[in-house]
Amino acid sequence: MLLVAGILGSRPASRGASALLPMSQDPNAEFDHAVLDRIEQSPHGLMPVTPAYQDALRRLYAARQIYANADHKDGHVTARSLAQRPVFHAANLTDFIAGTVGEDALEPNAAIYDRYVQSLPAEARARAESFRVPVIGKPILHRAKHGATTVHDPLHMLFLVPGAGPNPGLPGNYLHGALFHVGPDEASGAWVLQVHDAADGGAEFKTQKLADALTTLQDVLASAPFHLTELEALGFRMT
Repeated sequence: MLLVAGILGSRPASRGASALLPMSQDPNAEFDHAVLDRIEQSPHGLMPVTPAYQDALRRLYAARQIYANADHKDGHVTARSLAQRPVFHAANLTDFIAGTVGEDALEPNAAIYDRYVQSLPAEARARAESFRVPVIGKPILHRAKHGATTVHDPLHMLFLVPGAGPNPGLPGNYLHGALFHVGPDEASGAWVLQVHDAADGGAEFKTQKLADALTTLQDVLASAPFHLTELEALGFRMT
């Protein structure tokens, strides 16, 4: 699996690693580390409004070390804490990539979303359910083949990863995305990866080959947590 160097800025290039700011020759590093610790110790990630703390927050946001807390207004959440949260995708995605199962056998989007909801604290689940339809729903884009009445519903594979965009993410600080095909048939058109926050922030990647889309999807899953704009390093464009 190819990971694009630098997509995470000063953060680690793999999930689960400890995200630490450089300590050498940085007069603010010690205080910024203390702010990261304090955010993680706070139930809502709220920080004092003093100039010193606000300056530290600006530095940490610029370094993609923290994001707006999707669950608590005016709160913050650290990238290193989000790195401990699971990603959600079809349970048999590896088999699909290997070609041992077809798209009809992929875990349904509803089941993927169920697992995401169950991972959240009980108090966040009702709000997560309110996003279910816009996240997993899609227009019916049936295709007629060779002028016949037989139709095919295109692949639309859901995934959820911790992170943020121009707007906070779904409950638990999750971004949601999908892999799907656009065009008159699967021999033409393009394969598309889209990733969205909880509002209208989004990033999109297009390619002619499913194999390339799946490789990029693996990179996205492995690179979380991230800010949507960081996906530009993987060839995405902001939408």
